Amino acid sequence: MMLVQFSVVPLGTGESLSESVAEVIRLVDESGLPYRTNPMGTVIEGEWDAVIDLIRKCHEEALRSAPRVLTSLSIDDRPGKPDRISGKIESVEKRLGREIKK
Repeated sequence: MMLVQFSVVPLGTGESLSESVAEVIRLVDESGLPYRTNPMGTVIEGEWDAVIDLIRKCHEEALRSAPRVLTSLSIDDRPGKPDRISGKIESVEKRLGREIKK
């Protein structure tokens, strides 16, 4: 299992991005993969092929409504360590002795 943080930015569509981003998040949600969305991107947990295929679909979806799309990703690959999408946060909270804002 790997964690991938990615962002898809449609360019040339004006100042607001929420409509295109909503369609991308719809695809992520429908994928069934564990994910967390934040104001700057989305983190997905899964196997390489499933995650990369989903990011490709998200990129292609954004291209339907924008003449140019910038997709960035960061991969954290740690074989044999499942449920990291929440486990990493829990580990930090344990060290702090309290919950953090999510």
